[in-house]
Amino acid sequence: MSPSRSNPVAELSSEVLQRKAFAAHEALGQGASVGSNLRGIVHESWLRSLASLPNPSTARARLFCSEEELEAYRQGHPLAAIMPVIDRLLVQPSLESGMLVAVGDENGRLLWVEGDRDLRRRAEGMMFVAGADWSEATVGTSAPGTALALQRSVQIAGAEHFSPQAHPWSCTAVPLHDPDSGTVLGVIDITGSSEAVATHTLSLVEAAVAAAEAHLSIHRLQSRLPRRKRPARTPAILYRNSLQILGTDHGIVHAGSSSVELSLRHAELLTLLALHPEGLTADQLALMAYPEDASGTTVRAEMLRLRKVLAGHGEGIVPQSRPYRLPSELVVDAVQVLNYLHRGAHRMALGIYRGAVLPRSQAPAILRLRGDVSALLREAVLSDGAPDTVLQYLTLAEAEYDIEAWQCALRVLPQRSPRRAAVVAHCEWLEAELGPSPAVRSGNPKFC
Repeated sequence: MSPSRSNPVAELSSEVLQRKAFAAHEALGQGASVGSNLRGIVHESWLRSLASLPNPSTARARLFCSEEELEAYRQGHPLAAIMPVIDRLLVQPSLESGMLVAVGDENGRLLWVEGDRDLRRRAEGMMFVAGADWSEATVGTSAPGTALALQRSVQIAGAEHFSPQAHPWSCTAVPLHDPDSGTVLGVIDITGSSEAVATHTLSLVEAAVAAAEAHLSIHRLQSRLPRRKRPARTPAILYRNSLQILGTDHGIVHAGSSSVELSLRHAELLTLLALHPEGLTADQLALMAYPEDASGTTVRAEMLRLRKVLAGHGEGIVPQSRPYRLPSELVVDAVQVLNYLHRGAHRMALGIYRGAVLPRSQAPAILRLRGDVSALLREAVLSDGAPDTVLQYLTLAEAEYDIEAWQCALRVLPQRSPRRAAVVAHCEWLEAELGPSPAVRSGNPKFC
């Protein structure tokens, strides 16, 4: 999604807008609130930033790993496969335009920073380097971190940055998604002078991201086609093995170049193994996966069937035994949502949340996971109270009868919003069906 064009991008570096941003920083320094001088997207980001960074002057990027660890991490990251596309479309043109191109992972950590050598040396002064954490929780408002927090294209100019260290710079960033699962793989950013927030820069980065996602998709399709024998070589790692269990009763495993649909029972078992990398015995799995009494023999028979289903789709997802465990990491979408929520990135969590964890499952451990994910997401969204976020939450099936959430939407929507009518109608229907919620009757709503 592109940022709102209600304010022409050419005005982002205007003297008036920058003066307002500097005034907002001065107000914070004097103990005042953020105020309303900032653009809406920046204002909301500053509020999120203040939750974890009370003082903008202390908001500084930091290295998250050593050079050796960084090299190993990015070689195994799915984004490594798109770097030739990014180099051709963004890095080479940037060498003459005086801008930097950064590629970060899904957590806002920069894996590559390319461009003019002198400019890169200047950027080192604010730790805009490969291996640095530029998430919103670490440095506050910036294009890479805020784009990931909102899951949309973002442009931040000069003093709109939360950290004063970044005030001499402007940047445009666009998230990049896995073309199959839709999960966020990372972010592409261009940083430099005011030219970095020009309209054509935004279009250029969005086009490059679209090309990179298409490259991943084409590569996956080609890998499924029969091909003549060629000299053996180490394949590029395009994707992490992942398991989708949100909003579906049929878990879907993505492994290498293939996808496998699982039965509900097999999805439950594979989820439990992914959540316990140290391994589980048959008896432990029986307690976690079966609502009724089940023996280890029952589990062993089911695990044998699961291994047959997964065989041929990559050794990394075929469970080993004694104890039962997975040979390599399997990323679970529900766990990714929890990780985002624990970091305060609830908009990213909401963006990849497709519904409750395996809705028909009665497995005790899955019931607990489902409750944790749903409850934490609801609390985070309603506590935030941003109209767009609350309305997005209300589109979920589990929110249909959540009268407190619908009442929250009424409170945060402007009186003249064209979206109020539908919310009012749904609230009236809910109150007719269920009666007013306890929070509404007491006049002390928990949220919003």
